[in-house]
Amino acid sequence: MSRKQEEVSNSSSEYRSEDDYAWIPWYCSLEGNEFFAEVDDQYVQDGFNLTGLSQQVVYYDYALDMILDVESTDEILSDDQQEMVENDAETLYGLVHARFILTNRGLHAMLQKYRNCDFGICPRVLCKGHPMLPMGLSDTLNEDSVKLYCAKCKNIYNSRLSRHEHIDGAFFGTTFPSLFFLTFPELMPTGKLDHYVPKMFGFKVHKDAYKKSEEHKKLMSNKHMLKKKSTERKA
Repeated sequence: MSRKQEEVSNSSSEYRSEDDYAWIPWYCSLEGNEFFAEVDDQYVQDGFNLTGLSQQVVYYDYALDMILDVESTDEILSDDQQEMVENDAETLYGLVHARFILTNRGLHAMLQKYRNCDFGICPRVLCKGHPMLPMGLSDTLNEDSVKLYCAKCKNIYNSRLSRHEHIDGAFFGTTFPSLFFLTFPELMPTGKLDHYVPKMFGFKVHKDAYKKSEEHKKLMSNKHMLKKKSTERKA
């Protein structure tokens, strides 16, 4: 555990008043961050939950202080360094968040957001507004943006809102949707999935209709070519 983590764990007097607007709820309230659950301070303070993350974030100690609203007193940072700390705080929070939502508290926090349709509804018409869950296609940073999973059609979609394009999929991870429905199996859709059935004048289009139409089109094309060649010979 780093010196900063020890200070976070052992010195509660350094935290700001509860009346102040803490970083975590502020960050989660920003437009574009609707998918994030608020990670408990106690979870972030536990160094075990942060194992290995210091290697992925350059200004790890400063970023951790920012997330936990600890006033850093070591050195004065330049504007550029402060901006990098802020960016690292967002990255660190996202990585912690990916772990937190796999815990019992995290799963229940996401359950409430799922029930409120905070993650949006499936764009597929025949899913009839089924709520979706955020997920990543990779657990590695900077590989892809967050995606949305519909358990009804079992398809993955991009968010319809461009503001979610900058949210890294690794902040939710590949495990979350599966674990969510294993934890809350009553939410897994059951029954047969509705599929669109093409019709013409009220009748279903036979599965071989397109093939026969293509064969007829080729036949007519060949006849046209033969007729054209025959006309050219006569001329």
